[in-house]
Amino acid sequence: MRWLVVGGGAREHAIALALARAGAEVAVLSSNANPGLDRLAVARARGDPTVPSEVVEHARRLGVEGAVIGPEAPLARGVADALRAAEIPTVGPGQGAARLESSKVYCRELLARRSVPGQPRFALPSTPEEVDRLLPSFEGRFVVKPDGLTAGKGVRVAGSDFTDPREGATYAKALLLQGSRVVLEEKLDGEEFSVMAFVTDAGVHPMPAVQDYKRALEGDLGANTGGMGAYSQRDHLLPFLSTADRDRAVAILEACVAAIRAEGQPYRGILYGGFLLTAQGPRLLELNVRFGDPEGINVLTLYEEGDFSELLAGVAGGRVDPNLLRFRLRATAVKYLVPPGYGGRGGGAGGLVTLDEAAIEAEGVHVVFGSVEAAGPGAVRFGTSRGIALVGEASAIHEAGTRVEHALGHVAGAYYVRHDIASAADLERRRERMRQLLVPGARASPLPLSVAGPAAPPSSAGSPEQLTG
Repeated sequence: MRWLVVGGGAREHAIALALARAGAEVAVLSSNANPGLDRLAVARARGDPTVPSEVVEHARRLGVEGAVIGPEAPLARGVADALRAAEIPTVGPGQGAARLESSKVYCRELLARRSVPGQPRFALPSTPEEVDRLLPSFEGRFVVKPDGLTAGKGVRVAGSDFTDPREGATYAKALLLQGSRVVLEEKLDGEEFSVMAFVTDAGVHPMPAVQDYKRALEGDLGANTGGMGAYSQRDHLLPFLSTADRDRAVAILEACVAAIRAEGQPYRGILYGGFLLTAQGPRLLELNVRFGDPEGINVLTLYEEGDFSELLAGVAGGRVDPNLLRFRLRATAVKYLVPPGYGGRGGGAGGLVTLDEAAIEAEGVHVVFGSVEAAGPGAVRFGTSRGIALVGEASAIHEAGTRVEHALGHVAGAYYVRHDIASAADLERRRERMRQLLVPGARASPLPLSVAGPAAPPSSAGSPEQLTG
C-alpha cells in the first residue's frame, strides 16, 4: 500500500519509518526537504500541506491509497475532510473535530458542557477588565493560554514563566487586545504525562504512556518549547504512573471522544491527551489531534510487532484488528539536538552538524531527522527549530538515555541538547515529587468541574496509589 505522509518534520519521519518497516511505500508532501523522509520516499512533492485542494491534487498525482496527516495545522485547515471527499482513506480528524486542538476555548467549553471529568477550573475573560476581576479567584496560581495553535510555545505558567501575577495578567490582556481569545486555568501540582490513542468508530485504543520535557533548559528551566525530548517505560507506564491512573486517563480520552461525537463530529485518527498527575488523580491539560512530537517518536519506535500499514488502514476505515495494537516491551529515550539559539537563548540557525549514522545505530540509537537539510555526506544544516532526534532503546529508561549520551560522541558541530532527559537523577527527582504529593491521606476524590470561581475542596480522602518503580 502506498501512503501519503503529510508534513516534513521528525514526527513525520518517524511515521514513515514505521510504515517502511511494514513494507509499505511512502510518498511525502511537505514544504521542506527532510533528508530522512527523502531517503525513504518512493515519491515526493513540495507544496503547502495546509491547502486542502493542493494536498488532494498531489495525493492523486502521487498515486497514494491512503494518507496520514502529521502536523496540526493541516488538520485545522480541513485537509482530512478534503482527502476523504476525494475518496482517499485518511488518518486524522476533520476540521470540526480538530477544534479540540485548534481552539482551546472551544475545547474547554465543549468538555464542560458534556461534563467530561478531569478538567481543571478555568475561566474565559473577554476584556482586560474581566481579567482583573477573575484573577483573585486563582490566588496567583494560574496559567494563560492563547486560544489558537501556538506550536506548544504560547502557554505561560505561574512560577515558571512569571512570578508576579501582574505579569501573567499583562500577557493575558495583551492577547485579548490583539484579538485572541484567552483561557485562564488554575495551576495544579504534579507530574505531566501523555497518553496517545488510535481512535476508530469502534473505540479508543491507547498507546504507551510518555513523559516529555517542554522546557528549553536542564532542570525544567527556561522557555517553553515544542519539546526537547521524552521517555517511555518498558511496561508502558511511567516511574510515577500507576496502571489505575493510566486507565483513568484513558477513560477521560474516551469521554472526550464521546463529547465531540455528541456534537456531530466523527473522529478517525490520533488523539493525544496531555495530563497532569495530581493528588486527586489525572487532570487533562490539553488535547492534541495528532501524534505528539517528540512523544510520537517514542511510541512509533516501539511499534514493530504488527503491520503498521494495516493498522493505519484500519484507523482510516473506522475499525482495527486488536492484534495489530502491539508495542514492544522496551524503554525509550528521545533527546533533540537543536540549534544553539533554540528556546530563546540567542544565536541563530544554519549551523552545520556532522554525524556517523552507522556508529550511532551501533549504540542502539536511531536517528530521526527534523528541521535540517542535507549538507553533503554525513552532514546536515540546522533550520530554526528542532533538528535531530536521537532515540535510545534499552530495558530501563536511564539506560536508554545513557545510550543516547554515548551516541552523541558520533555527532560534531554546534548544537544544544538537554543531557538530563531520562537520566537516573532526573527520574528520581520526579518520583520523589510525586511521593511528596501522594503522602498517606493526600489522594482525594476528583475536584468538581466548574467554569469559574474557586475550586471546591476535596470531599473525601483516600489512599494514594503505589508508585511504579
